[in-house]
Amino acid sequence: MRRGLPAVAEAAVTAIIADVPSYAGALSGQMGENIRGAVQLALGGFINLAVASTQVDPRQPTGPAREGAYLLGRGEARSGRSMEALLAAYRVGSRESWRQLARFLVDQGVDAATIAAFAELVFAYMDQLSDASVSGHSDEMASSGRVRQQHLDELARALLDGVAEEALVAAATRAQWEPPRTLTAVLMPDSQAGGVMRVAAQQTLRIEDPTGEEGRVVLLVPDAPRALLLRTLQGPRAAVGPARPWTEARLSWERARRALALDLPEDPSAAAPLDTEAHLAALVVHSDPEALADLRARVLTPLDDLTASARAKLSETLRAWLLHRGRREAVAEALFVHPQTVRYRVGQLREAYGELLDDPDFVRDATIALA
Repeated sequence: MRRGLPAVAEAAVTAIIADVPSYAGALSGQMGENIRGAVQLALGGFINLAVASTQVDPRQPTGPAREGAYLLGRGEARSGRSMEALLAAYRVGSRESWRQLARFLVDQGVDAATIAAFAELVFAYMDQLSDASVSGHSDEMASSGRVRQQHLDELARALLDGVAEEALVAAATRAQWEPPRTLTAVLMPDSQAGGVMRVAAQQTLRIEDPTGEEGRVVLLVPDAPRALLLRTLQGPRAAVGPARPWTEARLSWERARRALALDLPEDPSAAAPLDTEAHLAALVVHSDPEALADLRARVLTPLDDLTASARAKLSETLRAWLLHRGRREAVAEALFVHPQTVRYRVGQLREAYGELLDDPDFVRDATIALA
């Protein structure tokens, strides 16, 4: 039987090529030699056990055979083949190997009961080897999955850090991540991210918010149709940045972060997230709070000598007058006062500001400061 193992291995490999489509053309060259060697090692190990002392269970592969099967499983995972293909190869290879061995036993005049017992031991032994290969395949998939996820996390951090494009391309290559045309940053509670990830593009990156906000994550969604993304995101305290070229994803994240920090009003419909595209003016005006406060103070300087009550009324009237372009009826409606009251207050404003109310630069500054 030992002398015939090379022929048995060859027959098993030929049967696998013929019956398992995933291995068509894959068992030639060095890989084929490795598989043939593994088959011989496995069967040789079994024969050694079968003729050893009765204290040894021939159904349990020895260390070298089990290790070979384990490494075979890992190699199959690295080659991108599934366990279904490998288990099918075990079934076909076991069947063909047993057919060859049984023919030899019959030729040697071995009785039927012994052959039947031998067959049971062979298939139990091969089951053990296939289990070892399953373990190897699972370990390799888990290991490679963890490594790739680490690379994806590193890529997401690099994108939010705004590193150079060359470094981003290298990080994307390591992560086996195909760069999209654009990325859209979404800030949202971690508890809501799972639902979005289920419908988002497969290449969507997810990372904890680098600002350290507890329970908040950043999603970087590739080539996202904005309307669909906004419909998908339900619940408060989420913000959607603008779509930006993928190497400039940091800009999208920063805008979404500023929108949440400003506590802008959310869309009242269905608790939709903050769409930063709908709040561009507010984002521009509030990008430098100290500058805005200084500008407001300068615009209202002519009212400093008035009482607090009078100053509040006139600043409110100036704001409405600017926004409604001096239309008295519109100003009155906005302030819930009589048009005559508006006329009186505007007169007071003209006394305080004089020609400034007709100065385009002042009108611009006052509109920004008070709007």
